[in-house]
Parts: sequence; structure tokens; C-alpha cells
Amino acid sequence: MSRCFSFTEAKNWCLKSCFKRLGFRSSVTDLQDGSVMHCWVPKTRNDSKPDLVLIHGLGANALWQWTNIIPHMIHYFNVYVPDLLFFGDSFTTRPERSESFQAECVMRVMEAHSVKKLSLVGLSYGGFVGYSMAAQFKEKIEKVVICCSGVCLEEQDLRDRMFKVSDLEEASKILVPQSPGKLKELMRYTFFKRPPLSLVPSCLLSDYIDAMCTEYLEEKRELVRAIPKDRKISNIDKITQPTLILWGEHDQIFPLELGRRLKSHLGDNAQLIVIKKAGHAFNYEKPKEFYKHLKSFLLDSQPSPLPPSNQSANA
Repeated sequence: MSRCFSFTEAKNWCLKSCFKRLGFRSSVTDLQDGSVMHCWVPKTRNDSKPDLVLIHGLGANALWQWTNIIPHMIHYFNVYVPDLLFFGDSFTTRPERSESFQAECVMRVMEAHSVKKLSLVGLSYGGFVGYSMAAQFKEKIEKVVICCSGVCLEEQDLRDRMFKVSDLEEASKILVPQSPGKLKELMRYTFFKRPPLSLVPSCLLSDYIDAMCTEYLEEKRELVRAIPKDRKISNIDKITQPTLILWGEHDQIFPLELGRRLKSHLGDNAQLIVIKKAGHAFNYEKPKEFYKHLKSFLLDSQPSPLPPSNQSANA
């Protein structure tokens, strides 16, 4: 029997409406190689503003992870919000699952929209993609923000039990949950102040899974498996762009040690800011602090237009 009503689909509809009211339009780019990328782009691009790309993590599509930040950032930037491959309306028939391929596809979308230089913010898995963009396209990426993304993890770290879940197959089942129990487990790892999961009806969790986690299931799990494969710090490029590293103090997905490791890898070119009393999802737990650090870093020594007089730029 089909569902009569889906709370998750209703929220998707509300988020799409919100994006449109904020001045975005939905755009699909066929990359002509078996890959199709969806991206939310400005309806009207302002040449006096710099360009900013927001790259989401594994938890959901682009709509869900940036709603706390976008209303503020559009005052200062032309903001682009892509769906990574196998999320939203983006997909590929090609076999590549690496973050470097995701990075190449995102950059090709930006080029299709005549974006020549940009800054980027990558959240969790999106940080892997953003870091790869900065490494591959040095002349086109100006500033980089990496948020709770274990770019400097090594395959050996799994064997050394750095993570709460060291079995990669089990991790993929949690990160791409298919049961209310696994979704609750993911939420326990994601938040510092854990929501009262016992009060969340299983039907709502199942609804979320049906709407957000069942499509491209195996492909998403292949993305998870590809992250640590043959990964060594010695093989990770040192990006040269000014870089801000933001990390939740109590992150249980990617421990803070990985943030310190990334700062050490990049040296004086990067700064690490630890957000207190927050976990992996600090963009939800501490949105004002998140925005404050983004604004300070991205707009430092960079002229920006004033917001319209009938809108507020306050955090």
C-alpha cells in the first residue's frame, strides 16, 4: 500500500519553495559523459559579488544541510548549492566513486554557469570533495572551508580503531541507514546534545529513510568505501589556498584529532577553530557560531556589497 502522506517529502517541498523565494532556481547540467548534475543557482547573478559553492555531506541532499546559512550568505555572495552524484537529482552511469571525480563534476557545473573563480565550503563528505577541488583547480579556488571532514585520515586508522565504528561495512550501513534503528544510531553519533530518540515515532524515521535513503543505495555505500581506500597522508596534496578548518569539539564521526592532523598537514596556511559543545552536526547545533566564522574568514579583506535596505545581514 502506497503512502498517503510523507512528512519528509513535505519538508522537501517546503525547502524547495524556500530556495526559490531566496532567489535560486533549479538547474540540471548534462556533462555528456553519463553524468548529470543538479545545482541550485542564482536566478540573477550579480557580477559585483564573489562566488561561493556550498558542498553537502552524506546525510541528505543539498536542500537539507544549508538552510541555516544560506539566507545570510546570499547578501554577500552568488551562492551555488550542488547535489553531489547520487543525491537529489544528480547521478552518473560511470563507475568512478572517488571524491576527485565528484570534484571534477562540480567544477564542470560551475564552468557551465560561467563561474571562473570561487570559494567553497565543504561539510563532512563534502569537505573531501571541496579539498579535492582546491587541489585539482588551484587557480580557480580562492578560499576553502573544511567542516568536520577527515581529509587526513588513513586506511590504517580503521585498523587502529580511531573511529567509534571501525568496520567499514558497518559504517556504510549507519551512514546510509535502511532501518529506524540504524538511523537512530546515526543520530546518536552525529549530535552532541542527542535528541530524545525514544520519543521519535518509528513511522517518521521510516518515512525519512523511504524518501531520502533508498535511491542509489549501493552507489552511496560505494562512496563510503572509497573514502579510506589506500589513503595515506603522504599522498594527500597540500592545498595552497587560505583554509579554515571548523570542527565540533565532540565529533564522533570524524574525531577532532583528524582536524588537528589536517592543520598540521597544511601548516600556517590553515587555521583550526574548534566549536565547543558541538558534535559532527555543528551546522545544526551552533548555526550562529558557524555563520560568524564563515563570514569572518570568507569576507576578510574582501569588499562585499551591502545587503538590500529591506533585509537584515545580522547573524
